[in-house]
Amino acid sequence: MSSTTRGEQHQTVPLSVLLKRELLSEKIERPEIVHGQACHSKKGEDFTLLKTDRQRLVGDGVSTYSVFGLFDGHNGSAAAVYTKENLLDNVLSAIPPDLNRDEWVAALPRALVAGFVKTDKDFQQKAQKSGTTVTFVIVDGWVVTVASVGDSRCVLESSEGGIYYLSADHRLETNEEERVRIRSSGGEVGRLNTGGGAEVGPLRCWPGGLCLSRSIGDMDIGEFIVPVPYVKQVKLSTGGGRLVICSDGVWDALSAEVALDSCHGMPAEAAAPHIVKEAVQAKGLRDDTTCIVVDILPQEKPPTSVPHTKKPVKVMLKSMFRKKSSESSYIDKEYLEADVVEELFEEGSAMLSERLDTKYPLCNMFKLFMCAVCQVEIKPGEGISIHEGEPIPGKSRPWDGPFLCASCQEKKEAMEGKGISGRLSSGSDE
Repeated sequence: MSSTTRGEQHQTVPLSVLLKRELLSEKIERPEIVHGQACHSKKGEDFTLLKTDRQRLVGDGVSTYSVFGLFDGHNGSAAAVYTKENLLDNVLSAIPPDLNRDEWVAALPRALVAGFVKTDKDFQQKAQKSGTTVTFVIVDGWVVTVASVGDSRCVLESSEGGIYYLSADHRLETNEEERVRIRSSGGEVGRLNTGGGAEVGPLRCWPGGLCLSRSIGDMDIGEFIVPVPYVKQVKLSTGGGRLVICSDGVWDALSAEVALDSCHGMPAEAAAPHIVKEAVQAKGLRDDTTCIVVDILPQEKPPTSVPHTKKPVKVMLKSMFRKKSSESSYIDKEYLEADVVEELFEEGSAMLSERLDTKYPLCNMFKLFMCAVCQVEIKPGEGISIHEGEPIPGKSRPWDGPFLCASCQEKKEAMEGKGISGRLSSGSDE
C-alpha cells in the first residue's frame, strides 16, 4: 500500500487520494502536442519536417506519435532535402513489426542509428557532394527520443524548470572527443592555413575542410565524417515541458537559457518566431536561422508555454538528471511523489558495433536475415556480424548478430577509420 512519512509518523494514503491518482493517470495518459516554427532564410538550405499524430497499429488499437526534424544543409541543399524525404521511412523500416508500445519505444534508438546510416549510404550513391546536419525528434506519449549529427541542437525545459541538452554538438572546435576520434583514425584536424604559418577560422577535418565531425552526405570529405547519430531518450514527468530545436543560426547568437527565457509565457506558435527574431537582432542574418518549438502538455492545460516558475538549473550533456518537486498538482501535494525527467537511453559512440548492439531482451529486435542498416535480405551465412574484427577478444562473438551485408560492412569500416585512409595511416606509422 502506498504511504508517506511525516517525521516519525507513518501515515497511509487515503483511498480518496488513490482514486484521484488513478483518475488523474487516466486523464493524462497521453499529452497534448502543440508546435510552432519560424525561419529567416539567407542561403535557403534549412528544411524542417513536422508530422503530428502519426499512427501505427498496436494489437487491436492504434498508437500515435509525433516527428519533428531540422536539416541544415551545406554545399547545397540536396542532402537536406533527401534526408527530409527519406529518413523517417528508413528509421521505421528498421523497427520490427508487431512490437507493443514499450518495445517500440525501446527499439527507437537502434532504429534511428540504422536509419541515419542507411540514409547517408543511399544518398552517397547519388554522387552529390552536399551534406546536412540533422536533429530528429520522436515524441511518443511522455517519451522524447532525439538523434542528432552536426551542430543543430535540441534543448528541453521541463515543467519543473530544469534545462536538459538532448543533442550533441559535433563541431570540431568544441568537441574534443570527436577530434580524438578523427586523429586516431588517421585524419587531420586543424585550421585553414593561409600561408606563412598563419591559421584562421574554426578547426576543420582534413581532407575536405569540414568543421563538423558528423553529418549525412559529404561524400567528398572522407570516411572520418560519420552519419552515426548521438541518441538520447528521456521520459518527461506528467507536467510536460518545452522542446526548442534550432539550427546554428540561433545557437550562434543565443544560449539555451536566453532563448528559453525570451519566450516564457508565449504559446509555441509565437515562441518560435520570437526566438528567431531575437537571434537575428543579436547577430544579424549571417546564416539560415530556423527554430521549432514543441510544447508537450497535459491535456487539462491550455496550449501555452511551460510554467513561469523557472529555476536556475542547468543540466549538462552527460550529467545525471536530478529529481525535483512538482510545482503544480491536481491533488494534495503532500501525497505526491516527486516528478522527474528520467533518462532512458544515451549513447554517443561513432562505432556501429556499439550502437547496434542490443541491451534489451526484445524478440526480433533485428531480423536475422536482414542487414541491420540497409534492410536488404542476406542469405544465411553471408551476413557479417557487427562484432567482426573487434579489438577486444572475448567481448563479443563474431557469430552473434545483428548482421550487416558486405557493402554496409565496408561502410562501417570506413566510418570507424578502418578503410583505405586508416590503413595507409597505420602503415605510415610503422
